[in-house]
Amino acid sequence: MRELGGPSSLERQELDAVPAGPGEVVIDVHAIGCNFFDILITQGKYQVRPELPFAPGAEIAGTVREVGKGVERFSAGDRVSALLAYGGFASTVAAPVERVFAMPPQMTFEEAAALGLVYQTSYVGLVHRAHLRAGETLLVHAAAGGVGLAAVQIGAALGARVIGTAGSSDKLELVKKNGADVVINYRDEDWVERVKELTDGRGADVIYDPVGGDTFDLSTKCIAFEGRILIIGFASGRIPSAKMSRVLVKNFSLVGLHWGLYFEKNTQVLQDAQDAILGLYAAGKIAPVVSATYPLLDAKVALDALGARKTKGKVVLIP
Repeated sequence: MRELGGPSSLERQELDAVPAGPGEVVIDVHAIGCNFFDILITQGKYQVRPELPFAPGAEIAGTVREVGKGVERFSAGDRVSALLAYGGFASTVAAPVERVFAMPPQMTFEEAAALGLVYQTSYVGLVHRAHLRAGETLLVHAAAGGVGLAAVQIGAALGARVIGTAGSSDKLELVKKNGADVVINYRDEDWVERVKELTDGRGADVIYDPVGGDTFDLSTKCIAFEGRILIIGFASGRIPSAKMSRVLVKNFSLVGLHWGLYFEKNTQVLQDAQDAILGLYAAGKIAPVVSATYPLLDAKVALDALGARKTKGKVVLIP
């Protein structure tokens, strides 16, 4: 990115070889995961605002080319994934070692790139922040997207009753296939009343909201007593404001998740989450859904499709 003009401003540039600084791992990238905030960062609308020029991209998978001084956990040739602040739309990257994770031998690079951020976000959000428990009801909005499907799979793996919302029959089928007990078409149904009906009027114990806007406003009407609304993002474009009288009357909690901040505040949370995620993957309880792959040169096309909600699951770029 040389200017903040959205995905259409992405351009290809040849760079010199990337050296490994102290505490860094240089990775030859084989797969890159796309996320909604990749669009926002190209528009200058994300909370992370790098100096120009920069490359978007927060999740990659590949092989280690070299390691810098002080790095002992990895060596050249290791298969790894990495979670970055930005810069992943590249064929080679240098990542701080604390942001690099070993890949299981049976996992593909595409899976590793798709497993990174969305599963970390969903696991840390549901387990560490919202304290989802077995037997509780979890409502997942935008459940057919990358982060939504991860939340559905993890919620089901944790023993929750999962309700997922989506806007088309094929997306609803995908959500159901990935572990939701009930699916709701938010375009055709009054999903607030449907959630109340499904819970005998009680409401959902945890609501996973990456949408914001009207979706958040309506979620406050079907949250259970002592429930938790987990704020993941604002894909709708509108950052909502809560009616605090409703929060008080219903005794529910608003729980925020700025996942990337754990790299500064408590990296152990992320390592514990990664260990748990890989354990669920090995047990066959979760599996990333890659709906489309594009060449890295077509990154703008991939992000446009993601922004227009034409995708399901994860979109992956291949250098």
